[in-house]
Amino acid sequence: MNFAGKVVLITGASSGIGAATAVQFAKLGASLSLTGRKLENLTKVADDCEKFGANQKPLLVVADVTKEEDVVRIMDETLKKYQKLDVLVNNAGIIETGTIENTSLEQYDRVMNTNIRSIYHLSMLATPHLIQSVGNIVNVSSVNGIRSFPGVLAYNISKMAVDQFTKCVALELAAKGVRVNCVNPGVTVTNLHKRGGMNEEAYQKFLEHSKTTHAMGRPGTAAEVANAITFLASELASFSTGVSLPVDGGRHAMCPR
Repeated sequence: MNFAGKVVLITGASSGIGAATAVQFAKLGASLSLTGRKLENLTKVADDCEKFGANQKPLLVVADVTKEEDVVRIMDETLKKYQKLDVLVNNAGIIETGTIENTSLEQYDRVMNTNIRSIYHLSMLATPHLIQSVGNIVNVSSVNGIRSFPGVLAYNISKMAVDQFTKCVALELAAKGVRVNCVNPGVTVTNLHKRGGMNEEAYQKFLEHSKTTHAMGRPGTAAEVANAITFLASELASFSTGVSLPVDGGRHAMCPR
């Protein structure tokens, strides 16, 4: 895999899977546009990218992907610096717990606006430039997009939407040479669940429980997901589009007995 001369835009790049993906693309020679809500965290990721071989300092765009004007600015600033776009990684996402009995419409809107509406908007803006560069999109979905779990209703719906979006846009853009794929991580050790409201004790119990819900007996790492993202974005996956790739230690194949 070699991304020298390629411009890669990553949302939610300030932590977790997004940060690990930024570092992996940097190792592979990409020019990076990184966006997130916290400049301090983005700066640390940018430093890590330079440490591991980025050929130039990444562009940092502090933005909230749920705000339309911020999404437009992300694209404008990326194009202003690099004049093109080769890969879009739609990674920004949130999780909120709740069932049909107690998930408010406010929670539903917050999850859907972050996890799918922002992807729709940024992909729409990026598409003309990806057609020009014959580039591709990698969306970050979840095992929750292909399997059903109680207790995180809005999140499940949003991630299934990401998978359907991926497949539909893949078909729409295939004739123009633009590939669109997604990864479906299982439980991955990041700050996602803590930001979603889990305290440290509950999170540790959740990780321990993950040993029984994943066939490989453990949760995954952000670097493992990043490797799958860079593969799908690379020429090694040149004949793959519309793919939902589980990176979940076998969880999608599990069947309670």
